[in-house]
Amino acid sequence: MKFFLASIAILSAGVSAFSISKPNNNNNSASSSRITTITRTTAASRTTTTTSLSASGGGMSVRPIGIGSASPQTLITNVDLESVHDTSDEWIRSRTGIQERRVLVHEGTRSVITATTDDDDEGGTIDAEIDETLRTLGIEAARNALDMARTAPADIDLVICATSSPDDLFGDAPSIAHAVGCDSARVVAFDLTAACSGFLFGIVTASQFLGNGGGSARKALVLGADALTRWVDWEDRNSCILFGDGAGAMVLSSSDDDDDDDDDESDGIGILGYSMHSNGGGYKELKCIYRGEPRKISTPGDGTVVHDGSYDLMTMNGRKVYSFATREVPTVLKEALDNAGISVDDVDHLLLHQANIRIMEVVADRLGMPMEKVITNLYKYGNTSAASIPLALDDAVRSGRVKKGDVIACAGFGAGLSWGAAILKWG
Repeated sequence: MKFFLASIAILSAGVSAFSISKPNNNNNSASSSRITTITRTTAASRTTTTTSLSASGGGMSVRPIGIGSASPQTLITNVDLESVHDTSDEWIRSRTGIQERRVLVHEGTRSVITATTDDDDEGGTIDAEIDETLRTLGIEAARNALDMARTAPADIDLVICATSSPDDLFGDAPSIAHAVGCDSARVVAFDLTAACSGFLFGIVTASQFLGNGGGSARKALVLGADALTRWVDWEDRNSCILFGDGAGAMVLSSSDDDDDDDDDESDGIGILGYSMHSNGGGYKELKCIYRGEPRKISTPGDGTVVHDGSYDLMTMNGRKVYSFATREVPTVLKEALDNAGISVDDVDHLLLHQANIRIMEVVADRLGMPMEKVITNLYKYGNTSAASIPLALDDAVRSGRVKKGDVIACAGFGAGLSWGAAILKWG
């Protein structure tokens, strides 16, 4: 898939839309990108513009072959939160579907774990006790996914870490790739930020590299990892009950690199179709905004006031986010199914970003799918942002619920606003 940039001049009041579509001849079906600009003039002669971006495509010769996850050791239950707010376990469960969540705790009180590190004097690795962080969760999830995929870290060509809350502002993917043993002369690693849509966007992005037919990348490791409890307002009863921390990872393999010959019926297409969207017009409904504290430095004259960097706590308009999700997620899933050339009846499992059980119920109902097909572990993790889809899929695969060849309709949605869907064939 190639993205094209275009400049759009609005010459008169009214509504204007623009799109570009170009086939990608390296894949089984066309991919396209779309830029839609809607301009409205109000009675007060004020012009407002909303730009919506989208990208979509059909099958790609990429297979998901391994999944892994990790969560913090510290557990906070709904009953625990009754000591913090005027709330109850029943109130939280009935409105969200959440019973408990795992959280990373502050340095000095955080859990200490035993992990493999590269801090010995000779450049090798040793087992040591280290603080539990988002990065250590990502490393654990990555190793679990690699083990399931029976893939050596040195065989990974690409690492993408989808996160909005990295330990390192400059990105965690390179250090995670190094820690799990990827070959620094071979691998490229970078972070991707798309909030709760991040993991979904990450696997589509990785698949573009793996499925482009050029042979430049054969295996990818995609992580979704977030610690949004760092940015939650714990004084706000309506938001602090929702979030937890965690990490998940998936190994993707180019079908050209398949060593699995025991499935004669496989066509090598593991990403059957996808569709992704964003609309910055809704960014204010769910945001975590930069807030620099003033700091004066003694340059000549009156000095210069610069910033000491920090961020405000996360804010969310719950009603509008709920309305956005229940409106757009069924639509984007239908788009992805259309791109895959299949119907809802062909789907074995529905896997949504684990935000709220009521959203899952509405989306399933609007698609005409029974809740028995919905994969969820929201009750024990809460909303873990980019980690939620791989966390839930890992549980479902390891329990035997998801089997090789099963078709999974996945959708992510969240801040940006961003939303997307991909149809996967497991294994």
